[in-house]
Amino acid sequence: MRDEGPFRSFFQAGFECASHRRRDGRRLDLIASTGHDRFCEQDYQAVAAHGLRSARDGFRWHLIERSPGRYDWSSVLPIIRAARRNGVQVTWDLCHFGWPDDVDIWSAAFVERFAAFAAAAARVLVAETGEPPILCPINEISFFAWGGGDVAAINPATRGRGQELKRQLVRAAIAAIDAVRAVAPASRFISAEPAIHIHSYSRSAAVRAAAEAYRLAQYEALDMLIGRVAPDLGGRDDHVDMVGLNFYPRNQWLHRGSTLPLGHHGYRPFSEMLQEAHERYGRPLLVAETGAEGSARAAWLHYVGDEVRVAMDAGVPVLGICLYPVIDYPGWDDDRLCLTGLFGPADGEGRRAVHKPLAEELARQAFLHAGSPPGANGFTARASTSG
Repeated sequence: MRDEGPFRSFFQAGFECASHRRRDGRRLDLIASTGHDRFCEQDYQAVAAHGLRSARDGFRWHLIERSPGRYDWSSVLPIIRAARRNGVQVTWDLCHFGWPDDVDIWSAAFVERFAAFAAAAARVLVAETGEPPILCPINEISFFAWGGGDVAAINPATRGRGQELKRQLVRAAIAAIDAVRAVAPASRFISAEPAIHIHSYSRSAAVRAAAEAYRLAQYEALDMLIGRVAPDLGGRDDHVDMVGLNFYPRNQWLHRGSTLPLGHHGYRPFSEMLQEAHERYGRPLLVAETGAEGSARAAWLHYVGDEVRVAMDAGVPVLGICLYPVIDYPGWDDDRLCLTGLFGPADGEGRRAVHKPLAEELARQAFLHAGSPPGANGFTARASTSG
């Protein structure tokens, strides 16, 4: 099961593109705060040099549609063109938690505006690249609904409305997929959702059932998209193309408790989680986001890469692993530098230091996946700077 599907490389680079408002109202723009907007040419040169010929990046809807139906593509065209010049194929996020200030997310207008924006973005991508786009319409509907609708951590910063927000986001994603297919029928789509596991020590059957129900809620947005749940939203089987699973060290925890560390007896192997998702939907999978912080970076890729191969050897069609974020970034809540990337902050010329242990593990994983020695096909541990 080594089919690469639509992607140019199995290992991919993920550029953090969140553009939401925090609970205090401050707008984040990670493409700008990481310098990726200014140094996209150097960034795409750098990822290509490490064999990462596929990537995730984003359209910042709030910058593009400043008034209804009027689009300014100047914030994204340089990034599209830099990727193309460097031979990197991009999966584009259209809504990575942010939207224009003048539209009410709870309104029918939000769905209509997003669908029209998605179709317009697809036209731009076809014109610029000559290829049908690969899109992630709305990233992590489940997290978005929880963070924005249940715990007021991100926009729209409400509580007790998570289910309502999830339904609205599903409506918008469905409308966007249909609108894109009307203008670019061969487009491909990733539905990226968090992959989680919840463990319970309790002897109470009711408590264990509650933990399992919470765990299974990770699938609800996908079930809505295909019409298995809430068919009134308009879901159909073809609204889920590729299933993206976003998996981080914090994605497993005790029911109503702390994070489960890797190696804990209750920790579920990632290969089993991949297999469950494939059995549930019968779709090809992408590890759409994965990464760890600090000295854990290389060890985490070692674990995820090995677990993906276990799943693939069992017949699960995994199409790729996206290192996310591939650039160190300022934390959403405190602006601290989060050392998660293959690359560090840019200097004045757009050069970024390379985290050598992660580069070496990436080369090792490329060898294990492709059966070619480190250095083949561009995979190599580069020197201390790139760009």
